[in-house]
Amino acid sequence: MVEENTKQQQLKKARIVADYQFGAGAGEILFPDSVEFVLSKTKRIAQIKENGKRIATLRSFDGLLTLSIEGAKRLQDVFKYPRIRVVMNEESSEFIRKGGTAFCKHVIDADPAIRAYDEVMVMDEKDRLLATGKAMLSGEEMKIFEHGVAVKVRYGIEK
Repeated sequence: MVEENTKQQQLKKARIVADYQFGAGAGEILFPDSVEFVLSKTKRIAQIKENGKRIATLRSFDGLLTLSIEGAKRLQDVFKYPRIRVVMNEESSEFIRKGGTAFCKHVIDADPAIRAYDEVMVMDEKDRLLATGKAMLSGEEMKIFEHGVAVKVRYGIEK
């Protein structure tokens, strides 16, 4: 069992990282007081869960978060379009929701603030969540390029 003081420190750290990575307020949205921390062998935060559902994973090599589908849903409900979103056409939606790669030729729109390697939400044309993943290009490049990978999908909603 985690000591309460330590849990509060872990919660504070997780919220600070989320605010830095996704923008002000993301930490409170993603991690309410009831979250649980799964620690690595070295006693560092590995995963953050609530009610057994993973919200995010803290990457050890750079200290940033990867979003689960649950985490993306929490941000989607509060962050308005186009924030951290890549919008895909209907043609590719079924493929992406199963965990397939999101290619530039299918991108309809993307948040212009997205930079390469940012964690993003992949949406359909009706702003429904399809997947989460890592942007391989900036938001502007995704919209312009006709070839190549736009988002390397980590988790599709059906995967």
